Amino acid sequence: MHRFDLPPGKRLYFASDLHLGAPNSQASRERERAFCAWLDAIAPSAEAVYIVGDLFDFWFEYRHAVPKGFVRTLGKLAGLHDQGVKLYFFTGNHDLWAKDYLTEEIGFEVFTKPIRHVWGGKSLVIGHGDGLGPGDTGYKVLKRIFTFKPFQWAFGWIHPDLGIGLASWLSRGSRARTGQADYGMKTLKEEALFQFAQAEHLMNPADYWIFGHRHFPAIGPLESSDGQQGTYLNLGDWIKWQSWAEFDGTHLHLHIPPQSKN
Repeated sequence: MHRFDLPPGKRLYFASDLHLGAPNSQASRERERAFCAWLDAIAPSAEAVYIVGDLFDFWFEYRHAVPKGFVRTLGKLAGLHDQGVKLYFFTGNHDLWAKDYLTEEIGFEVFTKPIRHVWGGKSLVIGHGDGLGPGDTGYKVLKRIFTFKPFQWAFGWIHPDLGIGLASWLSRGSRARTGQADYGMKTLKEEALFQFAQAEHLMNPADYWIFGHRHFPAIGPLESSDGQQGTYLNLGDWIKWQSWAEFDGTHLHLHIPPQSKN
C-alpha cells in the first residue's frame, strides 16, 4: 500500500480503454486528438494520472522496437511527467506485454495487477479488471499463456513487421467478435467485476474500487459488513464514451460527455 498527500486544488485523473490503433488509423487518430486535448485540459490541476489499461489496441516491446504511432499521446504524457505529474499505467488484456519502455521513456510506473493507493486518507483500489471475478475461464487460461515468460521470449524472436502485424490483426478480430458485448451491461450487480469488488470489499474495505475493461461507464455502492461504505466505478472507454473519472480528495466523480451518451 502506498500513501500520498493530495495538495489543495490538485486532482487525480483516471482513464482507460483508448485502444489506440483500432479499428483503423483514421478513427484512432481522431480519438487520440480528443484524448490529447483532455490531457491539456487537466494538466494544470493534475497531481497524478492513472491510465487503467488498454491504452493501446496492441503493444509489444522488442529489444529495439515498439509499435509505431501514438507519438502525440506519448509525448503529452511524457510532458506531464516532466512537469512533476505522477503517471501510473496498468496493463490491460490488449497491452499486457508492456515492459520498461513506458517507464524509461515516458515516466510511467507500470502495474500488472490491481493496487491500493491511499490519497489524503481515502483508499483507492485500481486495476484494469481483465480476468477478475467469476466466469471468463477461457480468457483466464489464455492470459496465463500470454504472460508465460518463455512464450513472450519466443514471440520476441518474430520479426516486428510480422509479429506486430499478426498480433494487431488478431486484436482487431477479437474486438469485432466481442465489441457489442462490451456495451451490453444489464445491471451492475450482474457484472463480474462488480462481484469481484463486492467480495473483496467485504474482506478488505476501500473507499473506491476503480476498473476499466468493461467499456461501460458505471458507478454504484458496495456493501460492507462493518459499515464502511465503498463505491465501485467502471471508467468506460474512449471508443464510444470518452469517459473519465476525477478524484478531488473527497469525492470520486465520473464524467461522461453529453454527446457520447446518445
